[in-house]
Amino acid sequence: METFGLLAGGFAAALTPENLLWAFIGVLLGTAVGVLPGLGSAMAVALLLPVTFKLDPTGAFIMFTAVYYGGLFGDSTTSILMNTPGNSSAIATAIEGHRMAKRGRAPQALATAAIGAFLGAVVSTTVVAFFSGVIIDIALRFGPAEYLALAVFAFLATSAVVAQSMVRGTIALTIGLAIAMVGIDAQSGAARFTLGIPSLFEGISVVTVTVGLLALGEVLHVASRIHRGGHQGASPVNAGGTPWLGRGDLRRAVPAWLRGIGFGLPFGAVPAGGSEIPTFLAYGTERRLARFRARRGKGPDEFGDGAIEGVAAPESAASATAGTAMGALLGLGLPTSATAAIMLAAFQQYGMQPGPLLFERNADLVWALLASLFVGSVMLLILNLPFAPLWAKLLLIPRRYLYAGITGFAVLGVYAASYSITDLWLLILLGLLGFMMRRYEIPLAPVLIAVILGPLAETELRRALAIGQGDVGVLFAGPITLGIYTVVLAAVAFVGIARMRARSRAAAQEETGEDAPVG
Repeated sequence: METFGLLAGGFAAALTPENLLWAFIGVLLGTAVGVLPGLGSAMAVALLLPVTFKLDPTGAFIMFTAVYYGGLFGDSTTSILMNTPGNSSAIATAIEGHRMAKRGRAPQALATAAIGAFLGAVVSTTVVAFFSGVIIDIALRFGPAEYLALAVFAFLATSAVVAQSMVRGTIALTIGLAIAMVGIDAQSGAARFTLGIPSLFEGISVVTVTVGLLALGEVLHVASRIHRGGHQGASPVNAGGTPWLGRGDLRRAVPAWLRGIGFGLPFGAVPAGGSEIPTFLAYGTERRLARFRARRGKGPDEFGDGAIEGVAAPESAASATAGTAMGALLGLGLPTSATAAIMLAAFQQYGMQPGPLLFERNADLVWALLASLFVGSVMLLILNLPFAPLWAKLLLIPRRYLYAGITGFAVLGVYAASYSITDLWLLILLGLLGFMMRRYEIPLAPVLIAVILGPLAETELRRALAIGQGDVGVLFAGPITLGIYTVVLAAVAFVGIARMRARSRAAAQEETGEDAPVG
């Protein structure tokens, strides 16, 4: 009952006209910035930091969280409409969402993303409000060995799920780890793979890697197909229609939303690279479930042609992860995403340190902030769901103008992040790399996962070995690590057996002269 009283007081503060205005501005700014490749919610919060110092802390942080949630929807919008995710957390949504848009179902894809984001935010915020103590206890049980096991799990999961070929997935993972190693080694101080260029001492920015591989790589890929006469998908797409989902869509989307929330909730409480891992795990699960149902004649497998489950699950997972990430930041002072890290800096600028004592010393701000998460989620749904057909009309813009604009915003976003000419050269090189990877069907997702989680995995490996004084057994000593590695081995065995069976079925069909099934 005490929680209900505290939350009621938080709603009383969040629903004042002034704080409602900050929430509305934050949702609008977050959505607008999220649509632009390279300008994600983290950058929007960073740019707002100096502006909000004249506001009271409650209003400032309400705006920050609204920008955070609005940026997630904006990222999914550009992923669905243009196949250029504004942030790495929206990559999984782009896989099926853009295919839905090309089939003339862009409004339905956007509506699925908006509802999924709303459900994920509401459920995760409820969990944070009522079970924050449990979330903190779980996060405190993770040590260096557990974080390393989680990173290994993410590496293998994305390589196996996203890549049709394990070899191509491994190549992509290796590329990502190589990029992640560029810069000064934090422990030894040695320069690694910097080529003597001072601006590379800090490493290659995740923003530069994401925008180069995804946005610029996609632009070059589309341009090459146009000049070669391929021109596939360049004709105008029907962007009309209603954003409301039919009964059949809801029957498929509701379970996917719930499963996505189940993936996203636990990952927000641990620093495992943000929402990339749960979104890909949710996508991979839906893909396998669709194949399972199709083999038994219980439903269609539309993955590869625009499956609504492939949009619903990643979006709810990303939003749920964002909600519990706020819980980890407030209750433990643990930033589990780039945006949370920037918000931690904002707390410190206001003279506050997130953690268990924050709930005692600044209870009014904490509960107003949690209440504003509910308010911002409702605003986001009300503002964006009716405008889904309007967003979808972006597909009617001629592609030469559309992709020229994407290129301009990509360059602007990378340069605004660091004001470095070196980053612009890196953007071009990474764009060419993304183009070549698309050309040879090497998946992009393992590269991004490796870039994001590679430094974390290396740091935690060194810490674990230092604690164990060089004994490798410390990496497998705890029950959590053993559980994670057991799941990893089971998943690898399952994927290997499934692919061996698929090859044997294809060989048998070739011998009988039958056509192999598609997918």
